Parts: sequence; structure tokens; C-alpha cells
Amino acid sequence: MLDKKITNEKVLRDPIHNFIHIQDQVILDLINTPEFQRLRRVKQLGITSSVFHGAEHSRFGHSVGAYEIARQITEHFDQYYGDVWDSNERLVTLVAALLHDVGHGAFSHTFEHLFGTDHEAITREIIMGDTAVHTILAQVSTDFPNKVASVIAKTYENPQVVQLISSQVDVDRMDYLLRDAYFTGTKYGEFDIDRILRTMRPTPTGIAFDIAGMHAVEDYVVSRYQMYLQVYFHPVSRGMEVLLEHILTRVRELYQASHHNPVPEKDFVGPLLAPLFDEKPLELDDYLKLDDNVFMTYINIWQSHPDPILSDLSQRFLGRRPLKSIAITNETAPLLGELEQLVDNAGFNPDYYTARNDAYDLPYDDYKPNVAKPRTQIDFLLADGTHRELSDLSTLVAAIKGKASLDQRFFFPKEMLNIEPDELFADTFKTFRSFIRNNALTTPNPET
Repeated sequence: MLDKKITNEKVLRDPIHNFIHIQDQVILDLINTPEFQRLRRVKQLGITSSVFHGAEHSRFGHSVGAYEIARQITEHFDQYYGDVWDSNERLVTLVAALLHDVGHGAFSHTFEHLFGTDHEAITREIIMGDTAVHTILAQVSTDFPNKVASVIAKTYENPQVVQLISSQVDVDRMDYLLRDAYFTGTKYGEFDIDRILRTMRPTPTGIAFDIAGMHAVEDYVVSRYQMYLQVYFHPVSRGMEVLLEHILTRVRELYQASHHNPVPEKDFVGPLLAPLFDEKPLELDDYLKLDDNVFMTYINIWQSHPDPILSDLSQRFLGRRPLKSIAITNETAPLLGELEQLVDNAGFNPDYYTARNDAYDLPYDDYKPNVAKPRTQIDFLLADGTHRELSDLSTLVAAIKGKASLDQRFFFPKEMLNIEPDELFADTFKTFRSFIRNNALTTPNPET
């Protein structure tokens, strides 16, 4: 196996980890591939910057940050736990950490939801396909690309490596919580990563923590829980995401309808977006040409499109005029059909100006082998050599264990609340406003 060290260590300045230390030639070469450099043009938090204006950071920064945490962990394991940690696993761990998000598409999870893609599957395709990434990995050894892909797929034979990359305390989550908290200007995601890394230990069955690190891990779990409620679930960000989804849905509808026109009008999507809407599998090369900048350019153009819905949605998106929302509760749910009809009566197509949107997360759970995707629980090593699961030790974590965070909202045009009573459809607007004022739950967030 080729594991070439760089003569003079290279470093990247980073606001979270201070320095990203690059010590292996393969890591440097992977960072310089076109597939990895594309991540500079994909925002880590999609359109969350429309609420938290500092959230302009990219998947590139997050990926090298996850690598740096993995580097620190493997260095610690090599130094102190050689009896249970195989130093030969170091490089595959570092590479998997670096590449774990290389398959993310433009606007990340919004793109996946709309076009049915899976960034982990695409990551494996990049690792195993005809790419610069694969060429570099194959120079390490012929089976090295498959090893890295199996870590991403969670089928790699060493559970220690898999859990470092994907578990309830992994390098991915630790970096994105700290990074997202920093760039959104919030404090919810902060935790003592140094203490966590110092008390992390490899075991024959995976990863555990020394009991001395219990409160640091507890704080991490609670911080993650708070970040989802206060940042990732933010209603205004989701109102912008709904606009984006409806824009691309409208484009797809217009593009497919153009097949039946005497003179098809397809130029409005251009050569980069056309493969998305051609109703055939998207080739990897076409996928890798897409990033946030491509979509933002076209949305800018669509502001002047002759279709009034596409034009208006695009203007709302770029002008930051998100759809408003109310919480869907047992009281409001039976009336949503009536609300959609009121929106329709006011002249807004409910297919494009209303939405029912769910935000879901399970902040922590213990290991349940019978569920579809069992989670690797967080275990602690006691002085007598026994293991205890986190929620057995922490009343805070026990309070949220197994309890899903679910925020369901109904989105609608802001105009439904702001039209003056003497305007057209006054009765419709009055009825809508009356319902909202009597039943709506205002957003729990101070940000607008």
C-alpha cells in the first residue's frame, strides 16, 4: 500500500480548528481534484443564509474540518491505544472523513428531496467511478477505493472506522455543529470537543468514551438537539426552501410541456440543467457540473420568464420574500383544506403557493436491533471495565432519548395577511386572517 508522507506539512487556516494539518500526499491530491473543489460552490447550509446571514460556509470547509477531527483522533489512538487500534486503519479513516460529503448536490438536502438523489450513493459512485478521485485512491492500492466506499456504505469490516465516520458522535456531526454555530452566530452548537476527543477510546466492538468525558458528551447531544430546533428547523429557512422546490417543480412542468409544443421552448433551462429534467437517469458528469451558483444564475434569469408563476416565485426567492407559516396541530390540521381553498380564491395557485412541510430529527436513541436503521449507542467505560449507555448516566439525555423532534408547518403567501380590507377578495382575506390570528402559532425564533 502506498502511503506517502508530505516532506513539509501543509496547513489550511480554519476558523473552527485553527489549522487543518495535511500530512499525506493522497489527502492533498484528493483536495485538489475537480470533484472535491466543487464543494467550494455548495453551501453547507443551503439557503439558511437568508435567515442567518453569516451562514455562507461551504461543504468544502466542513469536509476538511471533518478530516482534521479524524486526523486528531487517529493520532491519539496511534499514541495511546495501539493494543486495540490498528494504525493501518489510519489512512482509510482520514480519506473517508475527507470524502464523506463529496457527493452532495446543489442546495444539498433540498436537491435530494426534489430529484430523488442520494448523496451517499453518489459519493460511492465518485469513489468507484471514472473520476480523478478514484484514480488517486487506486494509486494507494487496487482495493483502496473499495475500502473507502465500504466505509461510506457502513459495511467496512472494522466497526471502529465506521463509527468514527458515521455514528451518534462522529467526525461529521462534531464538525458541522461547531461550524454551523460559528457561522450562524449562535451558541447552541458549541461543546467541548477537546474533552470529547481526549476521552474517546477504541474498543473491540467500536468506539466508547471514558466516564470522565460523560458531561462533555452530554453537552454535545443537548447542543445538537438545540441546533435542530433553533437553526435547522427555522420556519423562515423552510419557507425559502419551499419556494426553491416550487421553482424547480414549475421548471420541470414547463420543460416537459414544451415537448408537446410545435416549437419546443427548452432554452430557458440551458445545457447544464437540461439533463435534470429529461426524465432519464442523471449521468455523474452532468451531476458534478451542478452547484449552487448554476441554480442561482438560472433563477435570476427566470425572474423575467413569461410564465407568471415561475417569474413571481423566482422574484420572491431572490428578493427574500419567503412564504409564511403556521404550525400544523390537531386543531389546525382539519382546516388546512379550507385554507388552501382561500389561497386559491385569492388568486394564488395552491400547488405553488402553499405547502405542508415536516422537519424531523431524532436527537438521540439507544441501540435497537429490530428497527430499520439501528443507531450505534453512546457507551462509556467505567473504572471496573463495564459499559454503560449514555442515557443511563444522564437525566438530560434520558429526557430526550427516543423522542423525535417534529415540526409540521403549513406555508402560504404573506399577502394573505397583509392585503387591505377594501381590496379585491376582501372577505377571503378577512376570513384567512381571522383564522390565522385565532389559531396560528408564531415562530419560536426571534430571527425573521
